[in-house]
Amino acid sequence: MALLPPHGIQSMLKEGHKHLSGLEEAVLKNIDACKQLSVITRTSLGPNGMNKMVINHLDKLFITNDAGTIVNELEVQHPAAKILVLAGKAQQEEIGDGANLTISFSGELLQNAEELIRSGLHPSEIISGYTKAIAKAIELLDELVEEGSEIMDVRNKDEVVLRMKAAVASKQYGQEDILCPLIADACIQVCPKNPASFNVDNVRVVKLVGGGLQNSAIVRGMVLKHDAVGSIKKMAKAKIAVFVGGVDTSATETKGTVLIQSAEQLENYAKTEEAKVEELIKAVADSGAKVVVSGAAVGEMALHFCERYKLMVLKISSKFELRRFCRTTGAVALLKLSQPNPDDLGYADSISVEEVGGSRVTIVKNEENGNSISTLVLRGSTDSILDDLERAVDDGVNTYKAMCRNSRIVPGAAATEIELARKLKEFSFRETGLDQYAIAKFAESFEMVPKTLAENAGLNSMEIIASLYAEHADGNTKVGIDLEEGVCKDVSSLNIWDLYVTKFFALKYAADAACTVLRVDQIIMAKQAGGPRRDQQPGGMDED
Repeated sequence: MALLPPHGIQSMLKEGHKHLSGLEEAVLKNIDACKQLSVITRTSLGPNGMNKMVINHLDKLFITNDAGTIVNELEVQHPAAKILVLAGKAQQEEIGDGANLTISFSGELLQNAEELIRSGLHPSEIISGYTKAIAKAIELLDELVEEGSEIMDVRNKDEVVLRMKAAVASKQYGQEDILCPLIADACIQVCPKNPASFNVDNVRVVKLVGGGLQNSAIVRGMVLKHDAVGSIKKMAKAKIAVFVGGVDTSATETKGTVLIQSAEQLENYAKTEEAKVEELIKAVADSGAKVVVSGAAVGEMALHFCERYKLMVLKISSKFELRRFCRTTGAVALLKLSQPNPDDLGYADSISVEEVGGSRVTIVKNEENGNSISTLVLRGSTDSILDDLERAVDDGVNTYKAMCRNSRIVPGAAATEIELARKLKEFSFRETGLDQYAIAKFAESFEMVPKTLAENAGLNSMEIIASLYAEHADGNTKVGIDLEEGVCKDVSSLNIWDLYVTKFFALKYAADAACTVLRVDQIIMAKQAGGPRRDQQPGGMDED
């Protein structure tokens, strides 16, 4: 007897597909996957956050508590959890800090939504309540902004450090007093006349193993991680010529054959080549340039003539680095070796090769008119420590960019979250209908922040939350957790402030991600395409 043809959804889709629908199969499974992801990131929240050791598919090791890096390298497969990852990435790109808050808070919202679903509420009622709650939360967040903080001089180091401290301390607790002034100095040096157009790429980081964090320094200009070519290692007040195509005898466009019949002709041929190179190098030297920068190989003969004409030669093989070099010195990159126009030459106050911690680096300084690029030279004992320091610097620089656009601040150390939780709880009592349960749960989700901060610091979270609520009920809206002493204190005395925009976007993205996951009621997965998967390629094959 012939097999019965499949009916229902089976008959519509190709064989090998998966179809999950309904509350139990789709919604709660999605929520569970998101909860798992937020459990991973949650323990890394705050200054006492624990580090994660992540080994990615290329066997590269990451030891960090930066949620952005963790979720990037985890390669999350589950489609619902990916939505949380995308929310975290959006936060990382928009502000550069607060990715952990976004993911953890979103996971907490979904966990509370699960309790509501189990007690009989429909996801659409929960979404409606959450939407009302986030609108109200953002309204309340506006009221918590510190008075007078919207006016800020972005070139005032103390004000910058005050706003940057929390972001850096959450990555490198205990080191923020050394790191923040360094980052602030570097950012202020390259801040343009209109601070809103501050470019994060202008603050570079060079990591050199050895020494300690206290040996770190700032260079106005660039630091290249390699030695100069040739024997001239130092040049002051130098004009610079940049050649992208390399400093060498260029092969002609067309193929040609030279028939040489005697030794004299061979000698003359070699001499003409030599004379040609000398002529080119002399033309560069005559133009007033003292430093030649090559984007490709430097030929032996060309180097010999550069030495003769006392030209310092640098080789920068990365085209991005070359572009930054041109931006620092104001040079125009020329395509091939030829006499540069005076307008094409760049200028640097000094270029010197120095030895730092056993490795030779070339330092290009531009003190006078140099607000184009500044470089932070970070020192540390191991590569993984340096990588983590770089992430903290990255967060600090991004925070500076955010404060250039909007400098308003709100109390940190979970003071803002508890106040929002308290006010939203009150708001939920005034609501009628089933929304009120969802709003109450949304308010409860804010407790995740003080609870996690306390747990990560080894404190009793129940006691802390209870005393925070008590203080806030008395009208002390700026009381947060002092993690060092394990008590509740006024954050204005501790100087812990968070940027308003960081909180604003983190809460917005988290609520959006949670609502997106809750809106899904069916998952339909097609059969995977054949062929080797990308992460299971045979050895020796390229990514593409």
